[in-house]
Parts: sequence; C-alpha cells; structure tokens
Amino acid sequence: MNSEALQVNMTTTRFSQKVKQFLIIFLPIFTTQIALSAMSFFDTNMSGKFSPADLAGVAIGTSLWMPVQTGLSGILIGITPVVSHLLGSKRNDQIGHSVIQALYLGIAVSLAVLAIGAVVLTPILNGMPLEPRVARVALYFLSALAFGIIPLFGYTVLRSFMDALGQTRITMFITLVSLPVNILLNYLLIFGRWGFPQLGGVGAGVATACTYWIIFLISIFFVHRIEPFAQYGVFRRLSGISLGKWKELLKIGVPIGFATFFETSIFAAVTLMMSRFDTITIAAHQAALNFASTLYMLPVSICMALTILVGYEAGAGRLKDAKQYSLLGIGGAIVLSLLTAVVLLVFGEQIAGLYSNEQEVIALTQHFLIYAIFFQISDAIATPTQGALRGYKDVNPALIITFVAYWIIGLPVGYITATYTALGAFGYWIGLIAGLAVGAAALLWRLFLVQRKAAVRMIEQSR
Repeated sequence: MNSEALQVNMTTTRFSQKVKQFLIIFLPIFTTQIALSAMSFFDTNMSGKFSPADLAGVAIGTSLWMPVQTGLSGILIGITPVVSHLLGSKRNDQIGHSVIQALYLGIAVSLAVLAIGAVVLTPILNGMPLEPRVARVALYFLSALAFGIIPLFGYTVLRSFMDALGQTRITMFITLVSLPVNILLNYLLIFGRWGFPQLGGVGAGVATACTYWIIFLISIFFVHRIEPFAQYGVFRRLSGISLGKWKELLKIGVPIGFATFFETSIFAAVTLMMSRFDTITIAAHQAALNFASTLYMLPVSICMALTILVGYEAGAGRLKDAKQYSLLGIGGAIVLSLLTAVVLLVFGEQIAGLYSNEQEVIALTQHFLIYAIFFQISDAIATPTQGALRGYKDVNPALIITFVAYWIIGLPVGYITATYTALGAFGYWIGLIAGLAVGAAALLWRLFLVQRKAAVRMIEQSR
C-alpha cells in the first residue's frame, strides 16, 4: 500500500466508517502493547515463581526503570504527531528527514541514560531499606537491562513512524514475533534450564535486553526494505544532526515525555515508599500493579490511536472529524474499563494466583486488585484524552495537569493515608485513585477548550 492509498483509507465521513478506521488502527496497537506488557508480566510472574525475594527485586528494579523508560519514550513518541500532521498536510517529502533526526535523538537520550544510571543506581539502592538479596537482584536486573536501552529507544522511534503511517499491523507483527523469544529466554535464564545459568530475577533482565535488540533489528529491516516505509528513504539519505529538527521534536516530545513520566513515576514512587513494608507486601503490591498495568494497555492503546487519527484530521483541517474520533475513543475506553472492573471482581483470586504459589501473597494481591478497579476508570478518561490533545499538538497544559494531579495531590494523599490511618499500604492506592480522578477531570476540560478554540479559529479563517 502506498502513502496515497493510506491517506484515502484514513479519510472517512460516516461515523460507521470512523468506527471501522479506529478499530483498524487501534487493534494492532493494542495487541502490540499487550505483547510489550507481556514481557514485563513474564519477568514479574516467572521471577515470582522462582522466589518472593526475586519477585521483590525485579519489582524494585522495574519501578526504578519504568518511569525513565516511559518518560523518555514519550519524548521520542513526539515523532507520531509530527508525521501525522505531515501526512495530513501532504508534506511527505519531509517525513524521512524527521524520522532519522528522531533516531539520532534517541541514541543521544540512550547514552545519557546509561551515563546517569552508572553514577546514581548503586547509591539509590543503598539508600533504600531493602533486604540484601532483594537489593542485589534489583541491581543486576537493571545492569543487564542496560544493554537493551539503545535498541529500545531506537525501536520506539521506528515504531512511532510506522504507526503514524497507519501501518499498526506491522509493529504488531514485529512484537508478536519477539514475544515467544522473550518467554523462552526468561525460562532458560531464570530457572537455569537446558544448561543455561540459573540467574533468578536477573535472568529476566538479560532476556528483555536481548528481546529489545531483536525487535529493533527487525524494525530496521522493515523501514529500509518494505513498502510503504521504504519510499520515505529513512536510511538511504542519512543527513547530519539537525538541531533545528531536534528542537521541533523536543518541543512536542518533552511535554509528552514529562507528562508520561509524572503519571508512571507516581506508581514507582509508591512502590519505593512501600519498601518499608515486608517482602510479602512488596511482592503482593507489585503483582497487583503489574496486572493493573496490563489492563492499562487498553486506554494507552486508544491514546496512541487517537494521536494518529486526530493528528491526521487536524493536520488536514477537518476539525469535526477530529472531534468525533476523540469522542469515539474516550467513550470506548470508559466502556472497556467497566468490563475490566467486572473481571477484577469476579476473577481476583485466580489472577493473584498467577503471580505466586504462596497463599499469603495471593490473599494480599487480591485485596490490592480491588483498589485497582477505581483507578482503571479514571485512566479510561485521562489517557485517551491525552492522546487526543497530542493529536492537536496541545501538550504543555497536560504536563502541568499531570504534575499537579499526581504529585501535588495523589502522592501526599497516599502518604498521609498510609502513614496516619489503619489502611497502611493500601493508603497509597487511595492516593493513586485521588490523583488519577483529578487528572482525568482536568484533562477532559482542557480537551473541550482546545476543540472550542479550534472551531472558533476555523470560523474566523473562513470569513
């Protein structure tokens, strides 16, 4: 399929056509996100089967890494609205240059992360009240994972480029191919099967780093050799670093990255603050949070689909269509969140049993899952709304909203509730629920304002 055919497919008029186009974009993204999340799920799940200490160590390591990964990946995801707007405005000749500059930026970001991590990781872990074995697993898990940082950020750029062209099925294929490899490597390296060393939770880090290299190399092949990507000549016309293009990418990407960081880091902060509790509590919290994160792939996939579709329609000046896609995505996310709430209520014990064989961990995990229901509903509003705002290239207010909601409201409420009430560890989840609810309401209001201003601006231009 060439780019012109792609644009015809993405230009729809009837609502039924929009639903179909939304599903064409959304379903492969969702499958990809589930597959990526499954890597984290199997890291946590298989480490937990090895021992509670390895589960807790991987939990701490993941909590330190995920905010960094998602925040910096958010900066690189800024290439998606850039490419979508270029497509919508028919400036296809500028796309290849933008993508290669985003790749250069991704490499620079990776090197910065590696340098900073080498300096601060050990002091951070030493400053936490962890059992020695838990701290050791966390340190070596992150050290192994570091070998996959460059390919991970490189893949993030190439995946965002492919998705922006509407070719979400390709990135789905790449990720699905790599998932069985990740599971097999986890099995071999965590448990020491078939002559491989028994590394416990550290083996999960090695397996994940190897998997990142696989998906990066496959994506390079597709972008360079397979249509419709090859026509943009991303790797055929290698140019020098363009600080002007970096500035454009960072102007959009930095607010996205920091907004994502503020949202994900609140969960990491809660996990780190819970290190004062026993290993069983940390393990149960992480198990429940890991499953909730898997469910979060629904709204985050809708968010990414809305960035593509709203960005394309806004770039083409079709504001009514952009608004309809926004309503479709947010409404669909709310319905899906109610369905996942039923799943958590009915199958809570069975879900908890996936993460541990110890009854105490299972019971505590099931209790945490009840709280997860409430912030799933807020996520269903907040996350797709951010995707629509990114499509309009309105990213700075979301940065402020997420910071205030999660760090000024959510974390203090959680700390006070956990420290000064009988809820204990569950108090932190109360704080998460409060922060997410405030953020969802504020982001939805911001989207309403952006759409109204865009409509007024369009009327004025038509006079």
